[in-house]
Amino acid sequence: MGEHILIKNYDEPPVNKDEILRYMGMGEKTQEIDNLINESLDEIKGKLNYKVCYIKLPVKVDNKVDFGYFTCESKDLSKNLESVKEAVIFGATIGIEIDRLIVKYTKLSPVKALIFQAIGAERIEALCDKFCKEIKKSHFIKPRFSPGYGDFSLNYQKEIFKLLSPYKHIGLTLNESLVMTPSKSVTAIIGISDNFCKEKAPCEKCDKIECEFRRKQ
Repeated sequence: MGEHILIKNYDEPPVNKDEILRYMGMGEKTQEIDNLINESLDEIKGKLNYKVCYIKLPVKVDNKVDFGYFTCESKDLSKNLESVKEAVIFGATIGIEIDRLIVKYTKLSPVKALIFQAIGAERIEALCDKFCKEIKKSHFIKPRFSPGYGDFSLNYQKEIFKLLSPYKHIGLTLNESLVMTPSKSVTAIIGISDNFCKEKAPCEKCDKIECEFRRKQ
């Protein structure tokens, strides 16, 4: 499979501090928190590696979703990929450095550890958004869909990792508990459509309506 996998390295996407605050579980920011966020952003600047590996495959959607190399039984993924003939399967990561800082500040400053957790979440989402926008320049796309969304089982991470070999391409691994390292990483599937698709906000695709990080619609 290696010869079919494409790899992209990205420059740092613009930072959205409102998203960082949302991932921190905060409503309005205080000057103290704003200062700590700025300090943390300065500390991490230039230390993250924005990488994506991906493959484009034909897809058949019936009772199952068939990518040729593996099949998925998921009503939610089938609905997401309805009427598409191709899909992009990708892995993305911002690297291990932010994990090191989270561990470091868990002992030194729990508040800064929380901030780095939130920065990591915002950064990986920004990377995924940048990748999706690039695909949208030449295709209509469905909203990206990750293992763990709805009834799309996390167990399919194993198939995605087998397909992409992301450790070889971007340094991304999966352990037996289905936990990815680096932690601020994403795998997902993007349907490519012949028709315009209204793109949903990420929280609209998730059925965890009580999630503390859920965006207000």
